[in-house]
Amino acid sequence: MIVYDLRCDRGHKFEGWFQDRQAFDAQKQGRLISCPICGSVEAEIVPAAVNVVGRDSRPVTNDNKGEISPMRYFEQLNRQLERCFDNVGDRFAEIAFRIHYGEEERRNIRGTTTKQEEEALREEGIPFVKIPLPKFDS
Repeated sequence: MIVYDLRCDRGHKFEGWFQDRQAFDAQKQGRLISCPICGSVEAEIVPAAVNVVGRDSRPVTNDNKGEISPMRYFEQLNRQLERCFDNVGDRFAEIAFRIHYGEEERRNIRGTTTKQEEEALREEGIPFVKIPLPKFDS
């Protein structure tokens, strides 16, 4: 895996993990990379921050003006998931199988699964990611 630092066309920085540069290029061309802050699908690789250790052994790094609080990050992640993924609820495994076998159009989905459904998805080689999200007060 290669981790690239990315920046969207609105200036937000985030990182992306890719098999290689060709995988990044293919995902970019397919508009599959999106900014977790604003949802923009226009992203470019930017030079990575470099840590330099000086004589006094304190790391010297770029400033952190773009950092956000963990709660804000999770709120933005939750909004991004709501905006870019179809909520299929407890039918997640069923729909994932149908997409995998070409019975439904490929799309981003989110929902819930049982442990048995997760195991069945793994056995079939169907990729998925579990993202536990905190409950937010209204």
